[in-house]
Amino acid sequence: MYIATIPNRSSPPAILLRESYREDGQVKTRTLANLTHWPPAQLEALRRVLRGETLVAPEDAFEIIRSLPHGHVAAVLGTLRRLGLDALLAAQKSRQRDLVVAMIVARLIDPQSTLATARGWQPETALTSLGQTLGVAAADARAHYQAMDWLRRRQPPLETALAKRHLSEGTLALYALTSTYFEGPTCPLAQFGHSRDGKKGKVQIVFGLVCNAAGCPSAVEVFEGNTGDPTTVAPVITKLRQRFHLRRVVLVGDRGLLTDARIREELKPVEGLDWITALRHPTVRTLVDSGALDLGNFAHTDLIELTAPAYPDERLIACSNATLADERGRTREALLQATERELATIRQATTRAKRRLTGQGNIALRVGKVLQRFQVGKHFTLEISDTGVHYQRDQQSIAAEAALDGLYVLRTSVPAEALEAAHTVRAYKSLATVERAFRSLKTVDL
Repeated sequence: MYIATIPNRSSPPAILLRESYREDGQVKTRTLANLTHWPPAQLEALRRVLRGETLVAPEDAFEIIRSLPHGHVAAVLGTLRRLGLDALLAAQKSRQRDLVVAMIVARLIDPQSTLATARGWQPETALTSLGQTLGVAAADARAHYQAMDWLRRRQPPLETALAKRHLSEGTLALYALTSTYFEGPTCPLAQFGHSRDGKKGKVQIVFGLVCNAAGCPSAVEVFEGNTGDPTTVAPVITKLRQRFHLRRVVLVGDRGLLTDARIREELKPVEGLDWITALRHPTVRTLVDSGALDLGNFAHTDLIELTAPAYPDERLIACSNATLADERGRTREALLQATERELATIRQATTRAKRRLTGQGNIALRVGKVLQRFQVGKHFTLEISDTGVHYQRDQQSIAAEAALDGLYVLRTSVPAEALEAAHTVRAYKSLATVERAFRSLKTVDL
């Protein structure tokens, strides 16, 4: 094939793509296409190809100016919309709603600070198509904070909508607390308190989550960092009864939340409000010592329902978990051995030749730190003098605690005809779903 230029009198020449071939020994020509209207650069490129020349490599034929990843944005945003979360935030589309939706999606695909998230949407620094897709690419950090203020004002109707979706009359309402440490000086709720994150020396906030039995969150409440767990129960009851209008509900909480005082003062007076919680270890020991709970019965079953005069009109359900018993036994032995190693170090310090540790007060201070660290001091007998320390395990104390390994007792006001013992145990264990929700809230696994 070749390109032929054919004169055309007073008109521009015709540019034809032709092909030569042989027929009966004669060379003949046929026209394949009329290229008269092609631009000169395009004609020249075709001539070079027909001559066998190498054109620009494919990778150099065009320049990539910008390529924004979009697949994960489409997947998360599409799932959010199928769940109807955007409509729960606000029925009408608005810039504030779009910003909040964008922050939720960003929290899933690339968790960062608010400032970094804002920069990740702007045209000059965009890392995904998220800002462009939702039309919020120009939003700065201030706009993000304003959107969060808008979301805070939307919390009551949003929680009510979630409660209608996830909670119903007679349902289980799982409630648990956690804390998270706080960086910075400006949070009015940040206080020093018991840190569940193990962040000593950091102020924190406390927040509680209400979920249904499947672990779907319906409400959240935030408290000052030094708030005691039991004092957070009253606001949750108010929310369930007054805002969500649930006349009958079963509140499930652990033994640190639903204490005897909370049950007596805040749960029992409320008609239609039942609860499921667990007894503390000293109380379980009292039941065993008084004979109300016979450990010998666990030889035939791992679940015993009982009553006790101290809990009128309530059910107690004792459970024995062999796996949990083995784990607690291993943990206790590990803590005992660790304590012994530290105490041995202290005893060695009282006998060394140089810089010997002396004085009953000094030795006791070192010993106290060890006992506080491992929390098994009750299982040791100690003798501290001015010149040394003697210790040994209290086998009787260890055996008494080991007898209750794997044993826990639930306390509930729910009648047996409404919730049998096995289902009551399963309901209490559902608190694990709230813990999973906490891990999602506090990590990147939203």
